[in-house]
Amino acid sequence: MDQQRKVLPKVGTRKLHHLIAKELQCTGLKMGRDGLFSLLRHYGLLIKPRRRYVQTTNSKHWLHKWPNLVKDKAVQGPDEVWVSDITYLRTKEGTMYLNMVTDAFSRRIVGYAVAENMETNSMIKALQMALAQRRNPQKPTIHHSDRGVQYCCKEYVAMSSTNNVLLSMTQNGDPYENALAERMNRTIKEEFGMDRTLNSKEQLRHLLSESIALYNSKRPHLALKMKTPDQVHKTKIPAT
Repeated sequence: MDQQRKVLPKVGTRKLHHLIAKELQCTGLKMGRDGLFSLLRHYGLLIKPRRRYVQTTNSKHWLHKWPNLVKDKAVQGPDEVWVSDITYLRTKEGTMYLNMVTDAFSRRIVGYAVAENMETNSMIKALQMALAQRRNPQKPTIHHSDRGVQYCCKEYVAMSSTNNVLLSMTQNGDPYENALAERMNRTIKEEFGMDRTLNSKEQLRHLLSESIALYNSKRPHLALKMKTPDQVHKTKIPAT
Protein backbone atom coordinates (compact mmCIF):
# COMPACT_ATOMS: atom_id res chain seq x y z
CA MET A 1 0.00 0.00 0.00
CA ASP A 2 2.87 2.36 0.83
CA GLN A 3 4.36 1.79 -2.62
CA GLN A 4 1.09 2.61 -4.39
CA ARG A 5 0.57 5.71 -2.27
CA LYS A 6 4.08 6.91 -3.15
CA VAL A 7 3.24 6.71 -6.86
CA LEU A 8 -0.34 8.01 -6.52
CA PRO A 9 -0.34 9.75 -3.11
CA LYS A 10 -3.93 11.00 -3.21
CA VAL A 11 -5.66 8.20 -5.08
CA GLY A 12 -9.10 7.34 -3.69
CA THR A 13 -9.66 4.34 -1.41
CA ARG A 14 -11.64 2.26 -3.94
CA LYS A 15 -8.89 2.67 -6.52
CA LEU A 16 -6.22 1.97 -3.89
CA HIS A 17 -7.98 -1.28 -2.92
CA HIS A 18 -7.98 -2.34 -6.57
CA LEU A 19 -4.26 -1.55 -6.91
CA ILE A 20 -3.23 -3.58 -3.84
CA ALA A 21 -5.67 -6.49 -4.35
CA LYS A 22 -2.97 -8.81 -5.74
CA GLU A 23 -0.58 -7.96 -2.90
CA LEU A 24 -3.27 -8.77 -0.34
CA GLN A 25 -4.00 -12.08 -2.07
CA CYS A 26 -0.31 -13.06 -2.18
CA THR A 27 0.16 -12.38 1.52
CA GLY A 28 -3.04 -14.21 2.45
CA LEU A 29 -4.63 -11.11 3.96
CA LYS A 30 -8.37 -10.70 3.58
CA MET A 31 -9.49 -7.11 3.52
CA GLY A 32 -12.43 -5.70 1.59
CA ARG A 33 -12.96 -2.10 0.63
CA ASP A 34 -14.91 -1.37 3.82
CA GLY A 35 -12.04 -2.75 5.88
CA LEU A 36 -9.54 -0.59 4.01
CA PHE A 37 -11.75 2.46 4.52
CA SER A 38 -11.81 1.73 8.27
CA LEU A 39 -8.04 1.21 8.44
CA LEU A 40 -7.28 4.44 6.60
CA ARG A 41 -9.83 6.34 8.68
CA HIS A 42 -8.27 5.01 11.89
CA TYR A 43 -4.84 6.34 10.90
CA GLY A 44 -6.18 9.58 9.42
CA LEU A 45 -5.16 8.64 5.89
CA LEU A 46 -8.45 9.17 4.05
CA ILE A 47 -8.28 11.78 1.29
CA LYS A 48 -10.28 14.86 2.19
CA PRO A 49 -12.02 16.54 -0.76
CA ARG A 50 -11.31 20.22 -1.28
CA ARG A 51 -14.02 22.52 -2.55
CA ARG A 52 -12.69 25.60 -4.30
CA TYR A 53 -13.82 27.40 -7.41
CA VAL A 54 -12.00 30.15 -9.29
CA GLN A 55 -13.49 31.35 -12.55
CA THR A 56 -11.13 31.24 -15.52
CA THR A 57 -13.77 31.62 -18.24
CA ASN A 58 -14.57 34.83 -20.07
CA SER A 59 -17.72 34.02 -22.03
CA LYS A 60 -18.96 37.61 -22.35
CA HIS A 61 -17.56 38.34 -25.77
CA TRP A 62 -18.88 39.02 -29.26
CA LEU A 63 -17.29 36.01 -30.98
CA HIS A 64 -19.47 33.24 -32.37
CA LYS A 65 -20.42 30.49 -29.92
CA TRP A 66 -21.22 26.94 -31.03
CA PRO A 67 -24.18 24.78 -29.91
CA ASN A 68 -23.82 21.82 -27.54
CA LEU A 69 -23.30 18.72 -29.72
CA VAL A 70 -22.65 16.25 -26.90
CA LYS A 71 -25.75 16.65 -24.75
CA ASP A 72 -27.27 13.17 -24.22
CA LYS A 73 -24.70 11.71 -26.64
CA ALA A 74 -23.40 8.19 -25.92
CA VAL A 75 -19.70 8.11 -26.77
CA GLN A 76 -18.71 4.84 -28.44
CA GLY A 77 -14.94 5.04 -28.89
CA PRO A 78 -11.69 7.03 -28.59
CA ASP A 79 -11.27 10.37 -30.38
CA GLU A 80 -15.02 10.67 -30.87
CA VAL A 81 -15.43 13.41 -28.26
CA TRP A 82 -12.76 15.51 -26.57
CA VAL A 83 -13.49 17.83 -23.65
CA SER A 84 -11.38 20.81 -22.72
CA ASP A 85 -11.12 23.35 -19.92
CA ILE A 86 -8.64 25.85 -18.46
CA THR A 87 -7.60 26.05 -14.82
CA TYR A 88 -5.04 27.98 -12.80
CA LEU A 89 -1.93 26.69 -10.99
CA ARG A 90 0.02 28.69 -8.42
CA THR A 91 3.79 29.08 -8.02
CA LYS A 92 5.91 31.49 -5.97
CA GLU A 93 6.97 33.01 -9.29
CA GLY A 94 3.39 33.70 -10.37
CA THR A 95 0.20 32.03 -11.59
CA MET A 96 0.23 29.61 -14.52
CA TYR A 97 -2.71 28.40 -16.61
CA LEU A 98 -3.33 24.84 -17.76
CA ASN A 99 -5.48 23.80 -20.71
CA MET A 100 -6.14 20.06 -21.05
CA VAL A 101 -7.86 18.10 -23.81
CA THR A 102 -9.31 14.83 -22.52
CA ASP A 103 -10.77 11.96 -24.52
CA ALA A 104 -14.30 11.45 -23.18
CA PHE A 105 -14.36 7.71 -23.90
CA SER A 106 -11.07 6.65 -22.31
CA ARG A 107 -10.56 9.63 -19.93
CA ARG A 108 -7.05 9.86 -21.38
CA ILE A 109 -5.42 13.30 -21.42
CA VAL A 110 -4.51 13.57 -25.10
CA GLY A 111 -3.19 17.12 -25.06
CA TYR A 112 -2.19 19.84 -22.63
CA ALA A 113 -0.55 23.25 -22.53
CA VAL A 114 0.67 25.31 -19.58
CA ALA A 115 1.57 28.98 -19.86
CA GLU A 116 1.76 32.26 -17.99
CA ASN A 117 -1.41 33.53 -19.67
CA MET A 118 -4.68 32.25 -21.10
CA GLU A 119 -4.23 33.70 -24.56
CA THR A 120 -5.22 31.55 -27.52
CA ASN A 121 -1.65 31.28 -28.82
CA SER A 122 -0.66 29.63 -25.54
CA MET A 123 -3.71 27.43 -25.01
CA ILE A 124 -3.98 26.16 -28.61
CA LYS A 125 -0.88 24.00 -28.07
CA ALA A 126 -3.06 21.50 -26.18
CA LEU A 127 -5.22 21.04 -29.28
CA GLN A 128 -2.11 20.64 -31.46
CA MET A 129 -0.86 17.87 -29.17
CA ALA A 130 -4.24 16.11 -29.23
CA LEU A 131 -4.39 16.26 -33.03
CA ALA A 132 -0.88 14.80 -33.33
CA GLN A 133 -1.88 11.62 -31.46
CA ARG A 134 -5.25 11.10 -33.19
CA ARG A 135 -5.25 7.75 -35.00
CA ASN A 136 -7.91 8.43 -37.64
CA PRO A 137 -7.94 12.10 -38.78
CA GLN A 138 -10.52 11.28 -41.46
CA LYS A 139 -13.09 10.57 -38.75
CA PRO A 140 -14.60 13.74 -37.26
CA THR A 141 -13.96 14.55 -33.61
CA ILE A 142 -16.21 16.73 -31.46
CA HIS A 143 -14.30 19.22 -29.29
CA HIS A 144 -16.48 20.28 -26.34
CA SER A 145 -15.64 23.18 -24.05
CA ASP A 146 -17.13 26.14 -22.23
CA ARG A 147 -17.70 29.38 -24.13
CA GLY A 148 -14.37 30.91 -23.24
CA VAL A 149 -12.90 33.40 -25.67
CA GLN A 150 -9.86 31.16 -26.28
CA TYR A 151 -12.02 28.45 -27.88
CA CYS A 152 -13.94 30.97 -30.00
CA CYS A 153 -10.95 32.85 -31.43
CA LYS A 154 -10.26 32.56 -35.15
CA GLU A 155 -6.99 30.65 -34.63
CA TYR A 156 -8.68 27.91 -32.58
CA VAL A 157 -11.63 27.77 -34.96
CA ALA A 158 -9.37 27.57 -38.02
CA MET A 159 -7.25 24.75 -36.59
CA SER A 160 -10.39 22.81 -35.68
CA SER A 161 -11.98 23.31 -39.09
CA THR A 162 -8.92 22.24 -41.08
CA ASN A 163 -8.47 19.11 -38.95
CA ASN A 164 -12.01 17.72 -39.10
CA VAL A 165 -12.87 18.82 -35.55
CA LEU A 166 -16.42 20.00 -34.76
CA LEU A 167 -16.65 22.63 -32.04
CA SER A 168 -19.26 22.17 -29.30
CA MET A 169 -19.88 24.45 -26.33
CA THR A 170 -21.89 24.74 -23.15
CA GLN A 171 -25.04 26.79 -23.33
CA ASN A 172 -25.63 29.84 -21.12
CA GLY A 173 -22.33 29.22 -19.32
CA ASP A 174 -23.63 26.18 -17.44
CA PRO A 175 -20.55 24.44 -15.89
CA TYR A 176 -22.42 21.14 -15.53
CA GLU A 177 -22.43 20.82 -19.32
CA ASN A 178 -18.64 20.47 -19.18
CA ALA A 179 -18.45 18.46 -15.96
CA LEU A 180 -15.92 15.89 -17.16
CA ALA A 181 -13.35 18.53 -18.15
CA GLU A 182 -13.75 20.35 -14.84
CA ARG A 183 -13.47 17.06 -12.94
CA MET A 184 -10.24 16.33 -14.81
CA ASN A 185 -8.81 19.65 -13.64
CA ARG A 186 -9.58 18.75 -10.02
CA THR A 187 -8.08 15.27 -10.38
CA ILE A 188 -4.77 16.49 -11.76
CA LYS A 189 -4.52 19.34 -9.27
CA GLU A 190 -5.67 17.59 -6.09
CA GLU A 191 -4.40 14.03 -6.57
CA PHE A 192 -0.96 15.05 -7.84
CA GLY A 193 -0.13 17.87 -5.43
CA MET A 194 -0.69 20.84 -7.70
CA ASP A 195 -3.39 22.41 -5.54
CA ARG A 196 -0.61 23.99 -3.45
CA THR A 197 1.77 26.83 -4.27
CA LEU A 198 4.83 25.33 -5.95
CA ASN A 199 8.31 26.81 -5.70
CA SER A 200 8.85 27.65 -9.35
CA LYS A 201 7.35 27.55 -12.81
CA GLU A 202 9.99 25.03 -13.86
CA GLN A 203 9.01 22.74 -10.99
CA LEU A 204 5.39 23.05 -12.07
CA ARG A 205 6.17 22.10 -15.67
CA HIS A 206 8.16 19.06 -14.56
CA LEU A 207 5.50 17.92 -12.06
CA LEU A 208 2.72 18.42 -14.58
CA SER A 209 4.43 16.29 -17.24
CA GLU A 210 5.13 13.54 -14.70
CA SER A 211 1.60 13.68 -13.26
CA ILE A 212 -0.15 13.41 -16.62
CA ALA A 213 2.02 10.42 -17.57
CA LEU A 214 1.17 8.70 -14.26
CA TYR A 215 -2.51 9.56 -14.59
CA ASN A 216 -2.74 8.11 -18.11
CA SER A 217 -0.74 4.94 -17.43
CA LYS A 218 -1.20 4.07 -13.73
CA ARG A 219 -4.41 5.51 -12.26
CA PRO A 220 -7.43 3.16 -12.48
CA HIS A 221 -10.92 4.59 -13.09
CA LEU A 222 -14.19 3.47 -11.58
CA ALA A 223 -15.93 4.51 -14.80
CA LEU A 224 -13.48 2.36 -16.80
CA LYS A 225 -13.98 -0.76 -14.68
CA MET A 226 -10.69 -0.11 -12.92
CA LYS A 227 -8.65 0.07 -16.11
CA THR A 228 -6.28 2.95 -16.85
CA PRO A 229 -6.97 5.58 -19.53
CA ASP A 230 -4.11 4.23 -21.66
CA GLN A 231 -5.56 0.70 -21.55
CA VAL A 232 -9.04 1.84 -22.58
CA HIS A 233 -7.77 4.22 -25.25
CA LYS A 234 -6.27 1.20 -27.00
CA THR A 235 -9.10 -1.27 -26.37
CA LYS A 236 -12.74 -0.83 -25.49
CA ILE A 237 -14.14 -1.49 -22.01
CA PRO A 238 -14.91 -5.22 -21.68
CA ALA A 239 -18.59 -6.13 -21.59
CA THR A 240 -20.13 -7.01 -18.27
